[in-house]
Amino acid sequence: MSNLATKKLSGLLLKQLGPHHLSSTSAFHTSISNATAENSKPMITGLFRTFILELRNHSTLSSDELMKPVQTSSHSAQGKSEDQKDQKAISSYWGIAPKKLTKEDGSAWRWNCFMPWDCYKADISIDVKKHHKPSNFMDKFAYWTVQTLKYPTYLFFQRRHVSHVLLLETVAAVPGMVGGMLLHCKSLRRFEHSGGWIKALLEEAENERMHLLTFIEVARPKLYERALIFAVQGMFFNAYFLTYIASPKLAHRIVGYLEEEAVNGYTEFLKDLENGTIENIPAPAIAIDYWCLSPDSTLRDVVTVVRADEAHHRDLNHYASDIQCQGLELKEAPAPLGYH
Repeated sequence: MSNLATKKLSGLLLKQLGPHHLSSTSAFHTSISNATAENSKPMITGLFRTFILELRNHSTLSSDELMKPVQTSSHSAQGKSEDQKDQKAISSYWGIAPKKLTKEDGSAWRWNCFMPWDCYKADISIDVKKHHKPSNFMDKFAYWTVQTLKYPTYLFFQRRHVSHVLLLETVAAVPGMVGGMLLHCKSLRRFEHSGGWIKALLEEAENERMHLLTFIEVARPKLYERALIFAVQGMFFNAYFLTYIASPKLAHRIVGYLEEEAVNGYTEFLKDLENGTIENIPAPAIAIDYWCLSPDSTLRDVVTVVRADEAHHRDLNHYASDIQCQGLELKEAPAPLGYH
């Protein structure tokens, strides 16, 4: 190819690319200006190779980034170290970054399992002795089912209240999640609202889980207790799932009686704390923040607010069962949201 033809081809290619694509690449211009007739074939090959490289760079980098001068290795290393210092602990391509939360006193919020707006002061004035008297076959079936299930656990744990609580809370957090999940699916299938009951039941499940996270700070279950928890939770989840599908009002009544027994269990826990059988240690930090307790609170204070929570769950589930026993659906009565 003659020298004139080479220059014409190069000029046409430059016009097509324009200054935007080639303004940042000096090598491309140099290859054109230094072209000669003797190395025309290698020059054209290099020309197209550079062209492809430019297009690929523009598909991933902005023009401003391409305009930046090339730094030496020492400057690159220095720049990388500065970027690492400025980089957050957790970075995300999606731009999601955790907010820096603080408590009312200005100190940093230390929990990821719950946020400051999840905290509340428990209503300990609730009647912890209230009992729903069985009035029909369904109520009696639910009551005696719970009574039958409670005796093996009482015989196993006896006065080891913390270990008993760990088992109780891993089971108590199941009904709210199962009920909320099934109501959620029902709402999707029927294209209807739930009256707030999905959120109410999920709130219950989350509250029970926080009970567990609190008592984990007091004692850790032994290996055989973990095995028991694993087995009991697995059986209870599936049994409650099937029960709720068959009869939601029976499922809620069973939970109501389970919560009554939980209230009784925490009452016995408090008696042993008060008479010195169990040491009244300082309250875990997670409990102080979750229930907005005073910094000098003790385990007795924690058990008191947890018992109040269980009493509220008792009332909520008996109320849910009563609604359905009257021939109504849960969505027809507003759910007591925030009723811990």
